[in-house]
Amino acid sequence: MTRPPAAVLLVACLAVVTTVAGLAFAWSTRPGAPAATGVEPPLGELRCGAEACRTVVEQQVGPDSVALLVGPEVGRIRTSGASGPNVFELTVAASGAEITDRSLQCADAGVGVCLVRGEVESEVPGEVLGEVLVRRSGAWSRAQVPYVSSGGHLALHDVDRDAVADVVAVQRECPAGEDCPRRFVQVFSLVDGGEELGCTEVVDAPELVPGWPAVVPDAADLGPCGD
Repeated sequence: MTRPPAAVLLVACLAVVTTVAGLAFAWSTRPGAPAATGVEPPLGELRCGAEACRTVVEQQVGPDSVALLVGPEVGRIRTSGASGPNVFELTVAASGAEITDRSLQCADAGVGVCLVRGEVESEVPGEVLGEVLVRRSGAWSRAQVPYVSSGGHLALHDVDRDAVADVVAVQRECPAGEDCPRRFVQVFSLVDGGEELGCTEVVDAPELVPGWPAVVPDAADLGPCGD
């Protein structure tokens, strides 16, 4: 069996981009909504929809703290510390992703990276949406590419060993709307704006994915996606 053409994966990602962008714009234009980034108000004054935000999980990333904050209608990502206070909209929450204490993974090297992920309801269980914050030169910014895993695993791992975490997504190779055990790994670099590093060969069961369930492919495992 061959891997799905890269164009198919690109179309899926573009659909998510359109949905996320629309939801983020709609929220940003609501009266009283805070800016996507900027000076953080005191936590007691920070609103997540109709209620004050509550912290779900927080991690230390070098000299900074990164926290996920949620409410009944919306979520936010708060950074504080040496980089200064900032608040970002939590776009995957707006797209229906479930945010839990396992939704945040950060890696700190020369470039700090935090991945926020959450499972969403879909025709086939296990679809995960993710977004990434990157700290360069002491300032946090949002990576513009949203990430999707159809195979139930989305995480950070420095696959190419360049001291910058990569995004590792497990994908199903199944007919549309159907579940099956076949899986492959798709890897994206955060160095060049979300460039695809490559994909592993398709295997016949999730447990055959390199490193499952941690999923830590080596660069030598990757080939062109869609071949």
